[in-house]
Amino acid sequence: MPPSSSFVSEQEFKMFHSIDRELYTLLTINLWRDPVESLQIMALWLWLERTSLNDVVSKILTLPDVLINEIADEAVTCLNCINNDHSACSSESYVIPLTQSVMDKEISLRFFHENRLKATEGVAKVANEVCIRALNDIMQQAVARNAAQSIADSQKMMTAQPLQQSPVHPGFSQMRFGSSDVLESVTPENEVPPDDRTMFVTFSKGYPVEEREVGEFFTRTYGDCIESLVMQDVQSSEQSLFAKIVFRSAATIDVILNGMGKVKFTINGKHVWARKYVPKPLKSQLMPSLPSV
Repeated sequence: MPPSSSFVSEQEFKMFHSIDRELYTLLTINLWRDPVESLQIMALWLWLERTSLNDVVSKILTLPDVLINEIADEAVTCLNCINNDHSACSSESYVIPLTQSVMDKEISLRFFHENRLKATEGVAKVANEVCIRALNDIMQQAVARNAAQSIADSQKMMTAQPLQQSPVHPGFSQMRFGSSDVLESVTPENEVPPDDRTMFVTFSKGYPVEEREVGEFFTRTYGDCIESLVMQDVQSSEQSLFAKIVFRSAATIDVILNGMGKVKFTINGKHVWARKYVPKPLKSQLMPSLPSV
């Protein structure tokens, strides 16, 4: 930790927390996550560093952006568990695999549920004493950038030409049948965008799962349902931590999730988590990227 804040200049304080600023910039600028929520996420990770003596932030920065976004989502779940007395949080079945991987030990939402008071005080202390001071300039720039983007989007919608009204109900095409007009549904699965037929799958660090194993599991369980399967691209000596599966039908995802947001499978004794893929919306860069430090 740096010396008392009264003896450290703002520039020195920010320099000391350069790695934290790098991760916060990635969350808010690169991934377009909410700046205020991201500050709370950073406070949680720094609190975990203090309590576990693990280099949580450094380890998170080694992950690809898609997994950093995933572990940030896990952090939001942890924060919700801390701030709300949900009995479901105490269940061992609610796991946070990426958080567990960077902590190098068993940790689940039960930990946050059972340590709510300590975690609430600890996260708030880190947020007030460290994050606000170290990250406030990046947060202000991210808020301004997001506001400018929102105005640009609104203006774009206002100036857009109105679409030609179709006499046919959306989702149907008009078809001649004798002397009558009938409606025919035109929503074949191959017209559903791939992102809407995609699941995001994550694996536990230290328990490598091969592409063949994933494909065989879903084919054996749900039939010939896979259109494409893409594992994380890593070196031959490294382990893939995630994969994206595009199914032939979006209905397959509904069957797999069965009303849940995330489901857990065991493939050849190794835990696998799956949820619907949610792509980040593309944003036009209204401002240049912020510096990492």
